Amino acid sequence: MVFLGILLAGAAVAVAVGIISENTAPASLEVFGRHIPGVTSVGQVFVVGVIVAIFFVIGLAISSLALGRSMRVHRELRELREEHEESLSTLEMERQQFERDLARARGTHRAGQSRADVPVAGQRDRDPVSPFFDQSA
Repeated sequence: MVFLGILLAGAAVAVAVGIISENTAPASLEVFGRHIPGVTSVGQVFVVGVIVAIFFVIGLAISSLALGRSMRVHRELRELREEHEESLSTLEMERQQFERDLARARGTHRAGQSRADVPVAGQRDRDPVSPFFDQSA
């Protein structure tokens, strides 16, 4: 849309430049070396100029609105990304707190104990030597 607005405004400027540079007689209208039929009075030339100016303003308005919308969308996306990162960090902190609470509840949280030493749910503490083969008894 921005491109369309700029294109429309540029075309209006080009036509205006063509009208200004080509017209020497007060009651004829030439654009880029071509005579425009039906325009025979100064009033009609003025009306054509007003129409060109309206197209120029419309082109600028389209560009302005499209650029504003684009900036608003980018700002909203940036805010959503920030909210997402914030929620992820909050969830990560909650997960770490739950892990600490779980370790305390299991009673396995000791100083110097690594995460690999913490028993996994469903895993039994197994003695590497079976009592059957224990010869100390």
